[in-house]
Amino acid sequence: MATGVNKTAHAFDKTRLEGMLLRRFFYAPAFEIYRGVAGLYDYGPPGSSLQANIINEWRKHFIIEEGMLEIDSTILTPAPVFETSGHVARFADWMVKDTKTGDVLRADHLVKNVLEARLAGDKEARGIAAEPKEEEALKKQSKRKDKAAKAAPVKLSDEVAAEYERILAQIDNYSGPELGQLCRDHKIVNPDTGNEVTEPQPFNLMFTTSIGPTGQHPGYLRPETAQGHFVNFQRLLEFNNGRVPFASAQIGRSFRNEISPRAGLLRVREFTMAEIEHFVDPDDKRHERFNEVRDVELNLLDRHTQAAGSSAPKRMTVGEAVGKGVIANETLGYFVARIYLFLTKIGINPKRLRFRQHMANEMAHYATDCWDAEIENSTGWTECVGCADRAAYDLTVHAKRTGAPLVVREALKEPIVTEKEVPEFNKKLMGKTFGKDLPVVTQTVSTMSEEELIKLKGQLAQGEAVIKSADGREFKLTPEILTIERQTLKQSIREFTPNVIEPSFGLGRILYTLLEHSFWSREQDADRSVLSLPVVVAPTKVLIVPLSTKKFDELVQEVSSKLRKAGVFSRVDDSNQSIGRRYARNDELGTPFGVTLDFASLQNRTMTLRERDTTEQLIGGIDEVLAVVVDLCNGAIGWGEACERLERYTGQQNVD
Repeated sequence: MATGVNKTAHAFDKTRLEGMLLRRFFYAPAFEIYRGVAGLYDYGPPGSSLQANIINEWRKHFIIEEGMLEIDSTILTPAPVFETSGHVARFADWMVKDTKTGDVLRADHLVKNVLEARLAGDKEARGIAAEPKEEEALKKQSKRKDKAAKAAPVKLSDEVAAEYERILAQIDNYSGPELGQLCRDHKIVNPDTGNEVTEPQPFNLMFTTSIGPTGQHPGYLRPETAQGHFVNFQRLLEFNNGRVPFASAQIGRSFRNEISPRAGLLRVREFTMAEIEHFVDPDDKRHERFNEVRDVELNLLDRHTQAAGSSAPKRMTVGEAVGKGVIANETLGYFVARIYLFLTKIGINPKRLRFRQHMANEMAHYATDCWDAEIENSTGWTECVGCADRAAYDLTVHAKRTGAPLVVREALKEPIVTEKEVPEFNKKLMGKTFGKDLPVVTQTVSTMSEEELIKLKGQLAQGEAVIKSADGREFKLTPEILTIERQTLKQSIREFTPNVIEPSFGLGRILYTLLEHSFWSREQDADRSVLSLPVVVAPTKVLIVPLSTKKFDELVQEVSSKLRKAGVFSRVDDSNQSIGRRYARNDELGTPFGVTLDFASLQNRTMTLRERDTTEQLIGGIDEVLAVVVDLCNGAIGWGEACERLERYTGQQNVD
């Protein structure tokens, strides 16, 4: 917000940040008086406002600017939907158990945390400064119950250290059996107890439930909002006048039964997502606004770099990345760039933001390419946004399961004339011959390729033919039942299943990393903490500080009313504490501006304006100051321009 502020005077202290967030009730463990449940959190007033402001900016940045269609689909989902989408079979993480205590751990996190702690210990033994995530690993290690886990840090050989770095560079690419082999090869045990762990087993992350009083309709709490878009595709297409490309968007709650949530808001069981499904012609994934983002520079960590054992991203523009095939297509590249612009706009440090491409083993079952926006924080690099090309997977499987026509029908400018083999059934004889198997026979023939139909035609010319269905059953056909003729077809309508580009945002993770990136302490006093939240997302924009006397009530009401009418959210602090303490308290809440009403305000109708980061103060008439404040909060001007419009406050005013 303001320049010339030393925000690195004191090293980042995660314990102080978390204590402040709890004390100011940004968020807290849910059901705390009942001893709580891991992975569930409640947001307090500043946390709720911060999340609401992030959502509001997300809605402006994507839904409004891109002209998206917003929906709100149900959380409770019948089981067949997720059976069809593949989530019942594949939406799982690998878990291991402590062989003695039975404690459950997520396998990839266990390997990652242990190896990072060993590398941190190696640096400590060599007297090398550790990175924030390594310091965090050392702190965790010092709290272990097991004496072996708390042993003094030891030096690693160069070969072992390099091997650990190689493993960590592609930790998301390992399968369950491979993670088990890593535990054996590197003697990885439960760091809390020193006990060995079991072989990794898949654990489905969806919460199960039942719908209705009898329990006969099994269901799930959705782990993502995406399926609500796909099952409503035909209605969305009609709403958009049958045209693609178009995008639908949704903000809502999702649920994942995390194996061992231990990282605050970074890994929870209930969270808010903001997801976009951009439907596009599979033969044309260009984007009409791509040139607007072509020159946006990103830190890209592609799959080939990771496979080589490196985690060093490459700096390149989006245009260069798409041109070289690093990012699969223009539409995917467009949204990657728009994600970057959104995250940096709300306050994420661009130097601590990278886009990592999914490797083969971690790619979702529906995706053909996927990039995660990862934000660095005290625990390392954390995925906060995923941007995937889901191809036509979802619409295809739902259409096949339900028979719904989840396709686009596009009128062709010039009709296409083709010749092809066309099967024709004697429906009456088919019904008598195959009975309830009629749909299976029809489906088997209808899905045959041109070559297969020509072969079948030749067999029927010899008297009969045998076909085999997808489930392996055989059926005998005769020329009386089926004829195949070559016909000239004129195609005036092109029918296709659109592909989907999906940006998916975890808002809780974004919120927490933003808090870390915004947190610092004043150079002169490490106990004076500040959250330098951008005005656009700050929970409260303006603090109104009157001297502690009822004489100022009328002025306070006037200033509050004018700010409300201008759409600026403000709070009044008329406590008995000093003005300095009141400002310090609100610095912790991230409030960017403060106005003070004193005796000079009563006599001269003047008011001072304070900026949070620099603590600089300006002075002017009440209406003059309010006009500057409104422009600051609306983003029309910056602090430098405010300094040109108002006088510097020296700490003295003339009062008769």
